[in-house]
Parts: sequence; C-alpha cells; structure tokens
Amino acid sequence: MSLSTKYNPSEVESKWYSYWMEKGFFHSEPNPDKEPFCIVIPPPNVTGVLHMGHMLNNTIQDVLVRKARMEGKEACWVPGTDHASIATEAKVVAMLRERGIKKSDLSREEFLKYAWEWKEKYGGIILEQLKKLGASCDWDRTKFTMDPDYYEAVIDVFVDLYGKGYIYRGKRMVNWDPVGKTALSDDEVHHKEVQSKLYYIKYPIEGAKDEFVTIATVRPETIMADSAICINPKDERYQHLKGKRVYIPLIDRAIPIIEDEYVAIDFGTGCLKVTPAHDMNDYELGKKHNLEVIDILNEDGTLNDKATIFVGEDRFIARKKIAKELEQKGFLLKAEDYTSSVGFSERTDAVIEPRLSLQWFVKMDIITKPAHERVMDDTVQLIPAKFKNTYNHWMSNVRDWCISRQLWWGHRIPAWYDGQGNYVVAKTHEEALVTYKQKYATEIKELTQDPDVMDTWFSSWLWPMAVFDTSIFKDPKSKGNADLNYYYPTNDLVTAPEILFFWVARMIIAGYEYRQEKPFKNVYLTGIVRDKLGRKMSKSLGNSPDPLDLIKQYGADAIRTGMLFSAPAGNDLLYDEKLVEQGRNFANKIWNAFRLVKGWTTVSEAQPEENKIAIEWFECRLNESLTELEDHFNKFRISDALHAIYKLIWDDFCSWYLEMIKPEFGKPIDEVTYNKTISLFETLLKVLHPFMPFISEELWHELKERKEDDCIIVAQWPKPGAFDKKLLTESTLAFDIITEIRNSRNAKNISPKEALKLQVKDGENAPVKAFWPIVKKLSNLTDITFVKEAPDTGSSTFVIQSTEFYIPLEGKVDVAKERETITKEIEYQKGFLNSIDKKLSNEKFVNSAPPQVVEMERKKKADAEAKINALEESLKKLA
Repeated sequence: MSLSTKYNPSEVESKWYSYWMEKGFFHSEPNPDKEPFCIVIPPPNVTGVLHMGHMLNNTIQDVLVRKARMEGKEACWVPGTDHASIATEAKVVAMLRERGIKKSDLSREEFLKYAWEWKEKYGGIILEQLKKLGASCDWDRTKFTMDPDYYEAVIDVFVDLYGKGYIYRGKRMVNWDPVGKTALSDDEVHHKEVQSKLYYIKYPIEGAKDEFVTIATVRPETIMADSAICINPKDERYQHLKGKRVYIPLIDRAIPIIEDEYVAIDFGTGCLKVTPAHDMNDYELGKKHNLEVIDILNEDGTLNDKATIFVGEDRFIARKKIAKELEQKGFLLKAEDYTSSVGFSERTDAVIEPRLSLQWFVKMDIITKPAHERVMDDTVQLIPAKFKNTYNHWMSNVRDWCISRQLWWGHRIPAWYDGQGNYVVAKTHEEALVTYKQKYATEIKELTQDPDVMDTWFSSWLWPMAVFDTSIFKDPKSKGNADLNYYYPTNDLVTAPEILFFWVARMIIAGYEYRQEKPFKNVYLTGIVRDKLGRKMSKSLGNSPDPLDLIKQYGADAIRTGMLFSAPAGNDLLYDEKLVEQGRNFANKIWNAFRLVKGWTTVSEAQPEENKIAIEWFECRLNESLTELEDHFNKFRISDALHAIYKLIWDDFCSWYLEMIKPEFGKPIDEVTYNKTISLFETLLKVLHPFMPFISEELWHELKERKEDDCIIVAQWPKPGAFDKKLLTESTLAFDIITEIRNSRNAKNISPKEALKLQVKDGENAPVKAFWPIVKKLSNLTDITFVKEAPDTGSSTFVIQSTEFYIPLEGKVDVAKERETITKEIEYQKGFLNSIDKKLSNEKFVNSAPPQVVEMERKKKADAEAKINALEESLKKLA
C-alpha cells in the first residue's frame, strides 16, 4: 500500500489511462440488452491545441459519459476533428512560405499533398492532449471530416439538396476576407472596437450654388461607389431636397436623393450615403430602391478601375489620401475621433469587407422549419432554456446560407462548367457529362469543376449521423447501419452558445432532413472561460494558461474540478488558478482520508455505540446527497453536483464521520466499523469518479484487493435510498453543540486535551437523542448531565434552539475576564434583538414578507431572548 504524504497525480494518471485503454473500457458496440448513451464531440479544428474552453467543454462531456457508463448504459463518446478549411490552409501556406514556396506557384493537387502532409504531422495533437485530461472517448471511432467516406457523404448531400431545390448559385452580399481571398460565414468574423475617424463630407446639391448636404462616414474610400443619398421622408429639415440630386465629391458624379424610413432622423446628420456594393444594409436598401451597384474593390482590397481615382491603392491607404484631398478641395467639413465595431477575419485578422459575390447558397426558409419547431416545443431541449429566445429569433429571421469558400483544402463543390459558364451539379465528372447532355441536349467531352470548396459547417452539420454511417446520404431509401440505428439520436451535446446557430441549429436541420429525427435530446450550452477580471481568454492578452502546463503542475483531476467549481450552464466562468488549487487540495484531502483509514488496525470486539450512530447518520447523509445529486444531474447542474460531492466528502465524511469513529491514537478500531467505513469510502469514490477519474481509480484499488477488470470506471453507480430526516435534524443540533464547545475552549484558551463537563437545562427533551455519545467523544467531555436550573458556580453558557448549555469553568478561567466577555456578548445580543424587534414591529414587513421569513425572524427573536437570559444568569453566578 502506498502511504506517501501527498497525492502525486503524475505517478497515476498515465498508468490508469493506459490501463483503461488496454482493457477497452472506452470502446462501445451496440448492445440490445443495454440502454445506449451517446455523445458526439464537437470536433475541434485539426489545427487546434487544447485551450481552456476545450478543457471546460470536454470535462463536462466526460463527466456525463463516465456517469452513464457506471449506470450500466452502453456509453459511447465519439471523438474526431474538423478539417477547418480556412485555418488549415493558412497553416499550410505559412509552412510553404518557410520553405520558400508560394501557393500561387503550385497546382491544386500539389498544394493538397502539402496539406495532407501537414495534417498527418500536426492534425492529431489536440486529441492526444484530450487524453491527458482523462477524456474517455471511444478512440476506435475517431472520425475526420475529410475521411474518404465522410468526404463522399458531403458531396452526396450537396447533390441531393441541389436536386431538391435547396441549393442555388447567385450573386449576394457576403463577408469577404481580402487576405484569405474567400467568403466567410458570420461566425468566422469577430468584432473589435476600433479607434478611427468620423468624416463629415459635403455633397454639393445639383443646381444650387453653395448648397450641400453633409454625410458622416468612417469609410470615405467608398464614396466613389455611392448610388444615392437617403433621407427620412418625415425629416422636416430635408423636405426641400425631395426629388433632387447631389454630386459625389472629387468625381462629380450625380446621384439621386431618395427617401426611406430606414434612416434614423436623430442619428448623425440624418442623411445616409447608400453604397450597395460595400455595406450589407445598403445592399438591401439598394435592392428596395433599384439602385445601381458599383463595386470599386478588387478581391485583395485594392481599388479597381470603377473607382476612377486612386486605382490600385490599398483601401486603407486610399482612405487617408481621399480624406486629405477632400480637405484640400473644401469638401471635408470636419473629422472627429470615433469608436466603431469592425469585423475581422478570425483566421487572417484582416478587416472584413462586405462584398457582392457569386457564391453557392442553401435556401433556408423551408428546410429550417422542423428544426425550429422541435426546439420550441422542447423535443430538443436547450440548457439553459433562456437560449430558446435567441434561437427563435434567429430561426424566425434566417437568411440563406453561403456555403462556398474560395479555398483548395476542403470538400470541393460538385459543380461542372462548360466554356460559356453553363453548369450542372453531379457527383463525378462522368455523371456530370451525362447530366449535361440531359440538361442542354448536347454532348460535351470535358467539363471543368468548380474550384471552390464548401463551408466547414456544411460538413460538420452531418456529424451526429456521419460518424456512424455515411451510406444514408447516398441512398435515400437506406435505413442505416446497426450503429446509427442504435446510437442515433444521441443523448447530450455540450457546446458553446456562440455556435448555437452556425452548428447546433444546422445539425438539427440535417437530422430532420435525413433521418426525420432529432440528432440529440439535450444541448448543454457552456459559458465562455474568462479571466478573473472578466476578460475573454486569448493569446494576445496573455491571460490564458497552457492547460498542459496546469495538468503537469496540479494534475488532471485538480484542473477538472477547478474548471467545474464555477461553471453554471450558459454563464461565463471566471477562471482563477485558486480554483485549481482548491481542486488539488480536495485531492489531497481525499488522499489523507485514505491514509488515515488504511493506517488503522482492527480488532474483533463489540462496536461502540457512537460508531453505530456515526454509521447510521452518514448513511442517511449519503442517501440525502445521492438524491440531491440525481436532481442536479437531471437538470444539468454539473457545477452544483460537484459542490454537493465536495461538501459530502470534505465536511461530512472527513470532518465529521471519520472524527466520530476515529480510535484513540495507537488503538485499533472494531472490524464492523472498519469494514463499513471501507464500503462507504467506495461509494464516495464512485460518485467522485466522473469528476476526478484518476485519484478515484487509484484509491479504489488501494482500498482492497481487486480482480483485474474490477475497476471503478465500470463500477455500479450508487442509487439513493431512503433516509431519516429526523436523524439528520438531530445531527445538525449535535454538531452545533460540539462547535459551540470548541469555540468556548478557543475563547478561554482551554486545551482540547483537557476534559470538560457539560450541563444541559431540560436536556432530556433536546432533539439530540442518540447523538449524545458523539457529542461527548468529539467535545472531550467526561460526562453530560441534565439539570433543571443553571449551575450555581461560574460557567460558560450558550443557547441552541432555546436549549441552554453550561460548561462549568470553576478554576479554569479568569473570573474578571469572563465577566467582561459575557457582558460584551449580552450587549451584542441585545443589539441584535433590537434590530429584530424593529423588523417585526414594521407592519409592512410582517404583512408582505413570506410567512416562513416572518416565522424565521420570530425564531431568531426567541433564541436571542433565551441567550440573553442564560448569559445574565451566568453573569450572576460570577458575582
């Protein structure tokens, strides 16, 4: 048996993880005799390394899976990674740059060879890191969104949805990354507050000398793309401008003044420049008023020929030059400092441009309906439920989904073009030739495939189905394989709220489209991990610790509990390393409890009365906690569940139970109590296991000899039994008495080793009953007597639940000092009583407060009065 003073996680974590893997405890197969429990991992980017958000998310998943496994369910946690088109392509381009190779000098096939080389070398890093955390994934099922069968499934879905009329090609406004030269989805854009300038520009009114309207803009470089000036029809300041035109400064092109209530009268100057090609809202306004769309930017963010001035200049350089020329020519009224929210590419950190672009889209108005309804009626339950409102808003106002990306790494769009731009959609070139002949009634020998790839969400929305079976997307009549029919729908999805729409909603859409069934029952939405100042963790701020360094320093169990000590669903977690230290201290507390128990010797003799009561009490407390624990898990209050276990082990088991039964130093403990304590310790380790898998497995095997496969990871989850509430009430009073006696010792500098006596006024009726032997043992009392009156000699007095307790102190304390202490306590209690009397004399409080609150105040009043009476009696005895 190991009896090292402190728990050393580094010694046990790799040992037990390897053992679990070797024994196949993580692997799952369909079992008709067991209830399935399945979670699919939100696939991290193949470029990813473990960060604090992953730590939180995957710890929660592991807790749920480990508990289900112990409950006898066929638990399956499917891992995998996402190919992450934009991020991976950026990594590969960077790798090539270091080798002196430009992407533009390579063919597509050559580039993809390098991409796969990068993926094979670095793509599995994050999954290996998850093993350090203790993630009990079924690694045999690891899936990658570019696996051949998965790739084929994505192509099948594109072809199928195109055939159903859900996918179309069109020119729409998209988020454009001028550095990556690709369209982006909204979630691939993050916004930053940027200090810039607000330029007030004068637009001369046609036919009016020295008269102009003033437009405020942060983007003067786009004025050459203006198509109109818009005013609110109800704005009295501009009634005289209706039907007129203005000239764009510097280029003297006349544009109309239009009217629309979209313009806020009280915002800015009340005049809005409308630039349909370079602003999402302006584009919609332009469509409404049939305005000309003038795109003045190239795909790399430089000005093109349509700008007519500063052609070829970068957009930001052009901004400065245009501002300077506007000022020189008298068109700039003023420029003031301004803070605005600017979108940046998550991958390249380039400022995003709204851009009109020919892209592929999914038509979302009809296909989303089942997914919308099934969340609103709780068929799919969002946890916490507050996210139903935001989900409802998004699904009610859903826009068509741009699914094409101008990249090479990813699932290539199965569209095929002739030389004139005519196209067909087909899975292969051969099928495309046949389809082309059918569509255009002419044969062709060669077609060119669309160079773009699909948005990564278009592959990951199939995840809960495709990880089990990809054949269902090829054959609409397929009922699916054994895995899919057993594990689907999955049980719980754990993910972040920021991808509720981009991934979660789309998986629900795909689930109903291809299985006519929800993909999961519950969606547990975690918060964002922030630092203790409330800032989101990021590399740039330097406020995000390396999870692997933390695991090395504190151990995986400590990190897991540290993350969950403060992680309520849907609310952000304020990370503080002190939480991890608390997790480490918890592990050490459990370890020391184990050392204490295993250090005892046993003897075959009668069980002491106090040990019988201690066991009876702790079994009650354990069953109460197990009942509470099930409620927490059922409501996904994972943090609350951990706190319940923490209190049960630290306070109830270590601080009370073990002290109750602990034999005198050097003496043995009776076998009955010892064996029962080992059994109780095993139960505690079971409920602890999902949260702290390593130390629980280590101590499970240290407590007693086990068979090879008798591991806690597959031990039976304890079920709550009945418990005696009256006994628990009695225990609370007993603990209060023990605490008061200990406090008296401390206040009067009486050693814990010095035996005392306790007198209880009318104590026969005090609701302590069976706990008197425990009070006597833990308070080091020679005897407890029940009296009708307060003792004549000086004593320390305390009152609990209107019962008076006295500790005779004759010869043990300084009488003068004791009088001073009691006098101060009487003054304090009188002040406290006065505050309660004021509250109870307030009719508004008595009439409006809940009855239980008023009753509590009355109880406080009675207790305070009893304490004052008892203290005054004690003071008289010291006279």
